[in-house]
Amino acid sequence: MPSRFATINRNIRLDFNHRVYFTRDSFSPTNETLADILQPKRKGQPTKAIVYIDEGLLDSMPNLPKQIESYFRSREDRLDLVCSPKFSSGGEPAKNNFDYIERIWTDLNEHAMCRHSYVIVIGGGAALDMVGFATATAHRGLRLVRFPTTSLSQGDGGVGVKNGVNYFGKKNWVGTFAVPDAVVNDFSFLRGLPSNQKRAGFVEAVKVALIRDRSFFEQIEERADELATFEMDAMEQVIRKSAALHLDHIASSGDPFEKGSARPLDFGHWVAHKLEQLSDFRIGHGDAVAIGLAVDLLYSARIGLVKEATAYRAIDLIERLGFSTYDTILHQVDKDDISVILKGLDEFREHLGGELTITLIQGIGEGVEVHAMDKMHIKSALDELRERHLAIPAK
Repeated sequence: MPSRFATINRNIRLDFNHRVYFTRDSFSPTNETLADILQPKRKGQPTKAIVYIDEGLLDSMPNLPKQIESYFRSREDRLDLVCSPKFSSGGEPAKNNFDYIERIWTDLNEHAMCRHSYVIVIGGGAALDMVGFATATAHRGLRLVRFPTTSLSQGDGGVGVKNGVNYFGKKNWVGTFAVPDAVVNDFSFLRGLPSNQKRAGFVEAVKVALIRDRSFFEQIEERADELATFEMDAMEQVIRKSAALHLDHIASSGDPFEKGSARPLDFGHWVAHKLEQLSDFRIGHGDAVAIGLAVDLLYSARIGLVKEATAYRAIDLIERLGFSTYDTILHQVDKDDISVILKGLDEFREHLGGELTITLIQGIGEGVEVHAMDKMHIKSALDELRERHLAIPAK
């Protein structure tokens, strides 16, 4: 007979079906994509849903709330929209205000939303993060359908399994891992975006190509001029492939919830996250990643992982797509004359725990992990980017 103090061990295996749909004009009367996702799970009971819209969308799509209400009304035998669409703040600063989370919880409570109900969020990455976090923590997790509306969120963050809000002045300090019930990449949302938001997702495509897929990198190079002028066919091709590569990594890495110390998809992000924070989010995520990639590309060359020509080739592509690869924050120092950007290394390690793990490249399509960074080589890379920036003629 076993001792009463013997340890009991059991493996718990979880299977998640992560669905990403691609479509246009999701709320047109004939588009059944969302209706199929929301098929009633309980016989005879319409599926309850609540919709949150990033208020920034209303400038380019003022009729969107009415279209959504009409869509649900025409399917009221199957779908129950519990109230008119709600509006959520967008942009990274919105994630600094926990009041928004409490408002969403209040909505979900007042409408008696349960674990068979759906929360639908339509917006950019910050809105997806914020509403996703509130959804994942209400009743320990309601069903979530994401409609990413920016090139950045459609090709990267919107297809991921993370959510979060900022706290203690740190990006995504509070958050969860939660697989959405579905993601709908509706390309029609991209039409009305300002140029910087159309462009932002391209850099995440370059990033994932650099660490996973040489042929995709070459495709981006071939279509760089079309992408720089926002030709829709090129944009859709790149966003779809970027989403597929990000999803493939999540599904095949063996660590979708990041229990280890590595985060391979965050190539260039230790700089990017710190830049966003130091700029009070004046620098958007896509622009910050462009700079972060440039830093880590030059660093990879300096330590002999990759040829200089390869690093310059990648940086040239980033700049051809319309990104700057330098900001003066890279050379800011604190009162003790210590580089503030270098503090991002410690914060990056702290976020994951364990030893420092940074993704670099040893060739196009070949990511590699390192566990130490030489600060002199980093500073040298920063200096070169400043010189490169100063040499570019003013427009």
